[in-house]
Amino acid sequence: MPSVLFWTGVCVTERTLTAASVQTEPPRPVGRRSRLTLPIILTCQLMIILDVTVMNVALPRIQASLHFSSTGLAWVINAYTLVFGGMLLLGGRAGDLLGRRRMFAGGVALFTVASLAGGFAPSAGWLLAARIAQGLGAAAAGPNTLAMITSAFPEPRERIRALAIFSSMASSGFAIGLIVGGLLTDALSWRWVMFINVPFGLAITLLARRHLPATERRSGAGGPARLDLAGAFTATGGVGGLVYAFIRAATAGWGDRTALTALAGGLVLISAFLLIETRTREPLLPLRLFADRNRAMAYLNFFLGPMAIFGMFFFLTQFMQVVMELGPLATGFAFLPMAVAMFTTTRFIPALLPRIGPRLMAVSGTLMMIAGLVLLTRLTGTSGYAAGLLPPMVLIGTGIGLAFAPLNVLIMSTVAQRDAGAAGGVLQTMQQVGGSLGLAVLVTVFGGAARHAAAHGASAQHALVTGMTHAFVVSTICALCSLVVATTFRRPASIG
Repeated sequence: MPSVLFWTGVCVTERTLTAASVQTEPPRPVGRRSRLTLPIILTCQLMIILDVTVMNVALPRIQASLHFSSTGLAWVINAYTLVFGGMLLLGGRAGDLLGRRRMFAGGVALFTVASLAGGFAPSAGWLLAARIAQGLGAAAAGPNTLAMITSAFPEPRERIRALAIFSSMASSGFAIGLIVGGLLTDALSWRWVMFINVPFGLAITLLARRHLPATERRSGAGGPARLDLAGAFTATGGVGGLVYAFIRAATAGWGDRTALTALAGGLVLISAFLLIETRTREPLLPLRLFADRNRAMAYLNFFLGPMAIFGMFFFLTQFMQVVMELGPLATGFAFLPMAVAMFTTTRFIPALLPRIGPRLMAVSGTLMMIAGLVLLTRLTGTSGYAAGLLPPMVLIGTGIGLAFAPLNVLIMSTVAQRDAGAAGGVLQTMQQVGGSLGLAVLVTVFGGAARHAAAHGASAQHALVTGMTHAFVVSTICALCSLVVATTFRRPASIG
């Protein structure tokens, strides 16, 4: 079922492109943008980001209801983030060629239908298929949110403000998803973490055509527009192979033939993708996007940062519910200080970025993230919330706001309009693929450390905490790599 949905979505996109290549959608003048333009874009972004983490709080209930294994449960998260991350490049480039508003509205509509279907899931396979369809819809809509901001807000300071607000939604949305997930799971059912998307998705779809600026569909370089489907298949398959290899190794070890085959296959497909991108006429990943050093390093940090952070949400949610025995509602609200710290910090980005530059902001924020992750490596089975979890969560929340909100500005503020969709697609691809791969690596580390502790006589709870603290050590290492990258940023002329 997942493969059917995947191929169907791509084939529909290809047929749409063929029909659209001879038409032109008249652009809406930027000066006439609606007051609802930014709220619609932000609501879509929040909805997409919420679905990365809103499921985390509901995972124990989903496992009991649909009979997932402990390590297989990670696929409830990765089925969405993998397809989302793998298809973002295609969605961004399709927006550049076909019209961003069209791709945005179509993606939101697919996301909404998939959410409704997922809420009624009677089995694990059904839920994973719905999550894959959600990922396809999010991949069509997501990169075009950033691209539409760049076209709707041409004035530099206005654009920085819009991108900063966008960043606050993207950053705080991870923690808000946990709160919303807790509320819905505790008060109603885990199924409502899917149903909640439906009214918002319908509203966005209906309002998009009237209130979002249209962009011209254009032909490709030297001929009719063609999407790089070979690149899309190899990129998605390669990343999927790598993540599956790590998740398989979490249960079977690296001596398992299936895990090694998936790892080798993933590496081959990634190599094929890079080769395709150097030769195709309309690449999903235009290499010119990496010519600017700040943009290239910002992309790298959008890969490393989620590797460090996504696993934190996954493991802390289980720590609170399994070790601390908190309910879903209490677990969701336990993340509220982190969400407040993220949102509050990003509100100061428009004022701080022109004054102190991206390097100091990114370095300061990453150091705070590292400090918080180091504290998490010291968790024990008796750690309380106020002393054990609250300080690192506030540090990490503030650090995320400082370290990653400027990256949207560095990437999108100077990109050419013809590549805005592709640039947004690469940005969100780095974020989602980094998060998926990071979670897979951390689950592998967690599984190995927990099994080792249990084999040496540790109780089930002690083995669980041991696995988590080892995973947080790897998260800290990823954050240290992000710190090194942050030291290379230079102040771009466009922000003073």
